[in-house]
Amino acid sequence: MRMKRAIAATIFTLAAAALPAHAAEKDIVDTAAAAGQFKTLAAALDAAGLVATLKGEGPFTVFAPTDEAFAQLPAGTVEELLKPENKEKLVAVLTYHVVPGKVMAADVTKLDEADTVNGKAIDVQVEGSAVKVNDANVTATDIAASNGVIHVIDKVIMPPQG
Repeated sequence: MRMKRAIAATIFTLAAAALPAHAAEKDIVDTAAAAGQFKTLAAALDAAGLVATLKGEGPFTVFAPTDEAFAQLPAGTVEELLKPENKEKLVAVLTYHVVPGKVMAADVTKLDEADTVNGKAIDVQVEGSAVKVNDANVTATDIAASNGVIHVIDKVIMPPQG
């Protein structure tokens, strides 16, 4: 198991090395916006009133679903979540993607779970070079921001009910 975690940590480190260093000058929201693949996430953060929070001091670790990840949700889900009357549910979904503190990829690979801002834990699984949070694959890691770090995931993870 240690070997698998070490391999995953090495791959994450190599992936992070390919990222531009200037990203750390921007906060999490601006870093995500500049990436161009998080337009739906940005709209959802705005609708949920979470932009100011994620522009705050932090640090935060965000498991950020791409636009493609949001597109995989059942038809109409995103539109429904963005309605003002569903703000509480949207906040619950989005805060389930945020872990307090700055958790770099090398640290993620040592975890079995992580408590989110939502109050519910996400499951972390490491198999070889692959890392998953719940049923989402981590596809890019350690995207530095001035107030934390972003790890890209390929699915929107939903908090457990109850």
